Amino acid sequence: MIRIVDLKKNFDDLEVLKGVNLTINRGETVVVIGRSGCGKSVLLRHIIGLMMPDSGKVFVDGLDVTELKEKQLYELRKRFGMLFQGAALFDSLSVLDNVGLGLREHTNLSDEEIRKIACDKLEMVGLGRLDDKKPAELSGGMKKRVGLARAIAMDPPVVLYDEPTTGLDPIMADVINGLIRDLQKRLGITSIAVTHDIKSAYKIGDRLALLYDGKIVFEGTPEETRSTPNELVRQFIEGNAQGPIPIYEE
Repeated sequence: MIRIVDLKKNFDDLEVLKGVNLTINRGETVVVIGRSGCGKSVLLRHIIGLMMPDSGKVFVDGLDVTELKEKQLYELRKRFGMLFQGAALFDSLSVLDNVGLGLREHTNLSDEEIRKIACDKLEMVGLGRLDDKKPAELSGGMKKRVGLARAIAMDPPVVLYDEPTTGLDPIMADVINGLIRDLQKRLGITSIAVTHDIKSAYKIGDRLALLYDGKIVFEGTPEETRSTPNELVRQFIEGNAQGPIPIYEE
């Protein structure tokens, strides 16, 4: 469904992506793991055309994202849901209005229809009675779940997750991981997540891909990732400061 071909991106003299190649099949969840600052979120932004590469291609269902005009990009983005790292809720809107925002902006549905869909999505993430509350009244875990409900409100075929468990305690992180997995199965969603949380990656991923030094240097199932002799992967999953990945960068 999504194919990334030799993707390269520089910011001034800093090479962030140095030739990323990755394929995401329809209906699967691929988790891109890697250290903070290695370019995982930059990669997500290229998939939905928020950034354009210096070279390389991104294909979504055969469409070359790098060749699309602005109006075509807007249409493409409607096919994506996204759970942002900080949930990115609008403080001035109620929970219900946050979830229904995309429907209100991009469809001709009535207020009643939007409310029903938003309530249904909130039920899916276990927040059926919080629709009139404001984000400031919610815990971090609740905000993440509202963000997840908003991400699936328009029934997108693809959902992107940017560090979905960052800032959560281990129990709430497990709740979010469980919801991501459950929604993938119930809705047939194709998912791409980026994280440095290896426990989360193991739980939600059908395949894991390690981004290191601007390239994908390993791909495998959770079981293959656990057992690989690849030194870069072993250092990352074991959290070992002694290994081939330098601790400090110039």
